[in-house]
Formats: sequence, C-alpha cells, structure tokens
Amino acid sequence: MQLSDERCVPCRDGAPTLTSEELDELLPSLSGWHVVDHHHFHKVWSFPDFQSALDWVNQAGAVCEAAGHHADFSLGWGRAEAVIYTHKVGGLTRADAVLAAKLDAIGEMPAAPLT
Repeated sequence: MQLSDERCVPCRDGAPTLTSEELDELLPSLSGWHVVDHHHFHKVWSFPDFQSALDWVNQAGAVCEAAGHHADFSLGWGRAEAVIYTHKVGGLTRADAVLAAKLDAIGEMPAAPLT
C-alpha cells in the first residue's frame, strides 16, 4: 500500500512524534518535502499563474477536509506552500506523512517544486 492510500489516523495528546529513523524511512516516499527542525514538513510548488496555484490550494483543502487533517497553506502568484505537522503533539506523526503524500497525489503536479 502506498503512503497516499493510507488514512490519516488522529492522534491523541501526548502521542509520540516520529523518530529520526522513522522520518528517514518515510522521506523517500515524499517528493520534494523537507523536514524543518524535526518539527514539520514543508514544500513549495510552482505554477504558471495565480489561478492555477489557487485551484491547487482549493483541491488540497478538500483533501485535508476529507482526511480530517489540515495543512497550513500560503498562496501567491505562481506558488503554493504547505506546512504540515500535528498540532496536538507539536511535531510530526505518520498522519503528517500520509497527508503530504495525499497532497502530492493531487492531479498532475507542476514540473518541479521550488526549493
């Protein structure tokens, strides 16, 4: 089963965050995502114009709603940015990796993420 096919499983307060070893196992499945301060996933996508970026963010929002797990988005002309982490535990869980993979699975992705 691919990571994007898994369900986001809600965690409870005090649940453990992902270890460095678990992150090392998951990252190869997440194209272009970066782990920042062992706290959150971050990715920026490029688009040809504002409307394309807005359309993608709207699709990503629907994915988040369906999963019951929500990313933080930033939107501008020709770009969309996502930050994902589990607020309840103040860090990364498997559900965050699942959501990142689900966002990557939205339609045809732009040619290359910005770094």
